[in-house]
Amino acid sequence: MNRVVHPIEQESFRRLRARLDTSHFPPLTRAVVERVIHSSADLAYADDLVLDEAELVKAHAELHAGAPVVVDVEMVAAGITRRESICRLKDARSGPGMTRSAHAIRLAYEDVGPGALWVIGCAPTALEELLRLDAAPALVVGLPVGFVGAAESKAALRESGLPAVSNVSEKGGSAVAAAALNALLYHPTSNDSPEETP
Repeated sequence: MNRVVHPIEQESFRRLRARLDTSHFPPLTRAVVERVIHSSADLAYADDLVLDEAELVKAHAELHAGAPVVVDVEMVAAGITRRESICRLKDARSGPGMTRSAHAIRLAYEDVGPGALWVIGCAPTALEELLRLDAAPALVVGLPVGFVGAAESKAALRESGLPAVSNVSEKGGSAVAAAALNALLYHPTSNDSPEETP
């Protein structure tokens, strides 16, 4: 199903590309970088994001084949369009040694098992808990934000060897995490007719 792109979004991407040359990125990497920048108006993400085209290609295929999408908070879920996602935060409880966000990740894993796409844009402890599980994800979009644990949790994600989209700095958040997944959702598959730019 083709997505109709609003003229304001088209103009936004035109201006983004006028200020930043993204043409050297491979297709899915470019899509993620541009959509994250579009969602944040922060051109520095071009150098801050860490992602691998081969991993994105595999994740894109899994996503379009119907792999479940799990998010850490409802704000991420609200930003993801064209796909329902799973968020167990409202059912989760904090306890000794475990935050509510971490418990929500554990509950979600019990629901979906291996092979899901995980989108974490708020809580570093959610990402840390995911790394403790043997989740075998199709992809982890690990872009939590904050001064406590965010950069460290993303470094741990990169060190884990899991297929991932992350960034080096403390910045991140629900909007950019959702944008990264939306980039994969919006990017056409071989069965689609070409989408309207962007």
